[in-house]
Amino acid sequence: MSENYSLIDEITQRILNGGEMTSEEGRWMIHLDDDYLTWLMAGADRIRRHFRGNKIEVCAISNVRSGNCSENCSFCSQSGHHKKTTSPTYDYISSEKLVAQAKQAREWGASDFGVVSKGWGVRSDKERSQLKEYFSELKEHSEIGRCASLGALDRKTADMLKEMGMENYHHNLESAESFFDNVCTTHTYQENIDTIRHAAEAGLRVCAGGILGMGESLDQRIELADTLRQLGIKSVPLNFLNPQDGTPFEQNTPMVPQEILKSIAVFRYMLPQAELRIAGGRQFLGDLQSMIFMAGASGVMIGDYLTTAGRKVEQDIKMIQDLHLTPREDTQQRRASA
Repeated sequence: MSENYSLIDEITQRILNGGEMTSEEGRWMIHLDDDYLTWLMAGADRIRRHFRGNKIEVCAISNVRSGNCSENCSFCSQSGHHKKTTSPTYDYISSEKLVAQAKQAREWGASDFGVVSKGWGVRSDKERSQLKEYFSELKEHSEIGRCASLGALDRKTADMLKEMGMENYHHNLESAESFFDNVCTTHTYQENIDTIRHAAEAGLRVCAGGILGMGESLDQRIELADTLRQLGIKSVPLNFLNPQDGTPFEQNTPMVPQEILKSIAVFRYMLPQAELRIAGGRQFLGDLQSMIFMAGASGVMIGDYLTTAGRKVEQDIKMIQDLHLTPREDTQQRRASA
């Protein structure tokens, strides 16, 4: 047992000195039992503080168009392939409503605001026109980082969105490539990777992560983290499956707090310099939500998610303040250095 503590310390110091943890070590670490959790968290917290400091990146999103999605993602109640879900269905919300949401998010301390739309890419003139209006209005009437999650991108579309005023692009890999066929079959893993590369080549800040707890193995969680590392992703959202009625994953058992905290810590070891943001499924931590930062997280999504409600924003703000952390308000600095 003492050898395991020593190896954790050795890996921690190596990372603090500029090295990295191997994938083999990651697989070893994620299989450790819960006796080592507090030790892992202590190391992950040191790594987080060393590379990210005590500023927390806060973001929020708006689900601008919902329901009847063309994709068959097994976790998502918006899919048109899952006929027994209760997901809301509506067309694009108004620009006025979107701007009001962005302003509210900024008042809460968010540095970035995401425009999220169902579907697989920007395919029609209507979509292009609506997005142009959105980003024009956000640029003129709000002071917050402009993000989007719109499905697949080719390089031409990525360039077009950047010209419209979009600054950041979010596109999750969802899971490891070896598990992806269990998650979705209407698009491929390679399309996900190509989208991330097109966004990066267009000069957009790329945000990519996944969902844990969909039935993947512990080793496949390391496979996902390793892929994100190979792609050079600097902003990684971690979600934890919230099983939705009517979806293929509705019977999945939600992850328990110890498993969630260990996963966060191991992802911090695998991705020491990344912005590691905790998003959907955070409620399964119960009273332990504040421990995400001690497990190595450096960011959090506040407000509601796509089809489920989030925790009260006031609670999240107090949580951050109680830990003597502060929201990272670097939107202008990022724009100046872009």
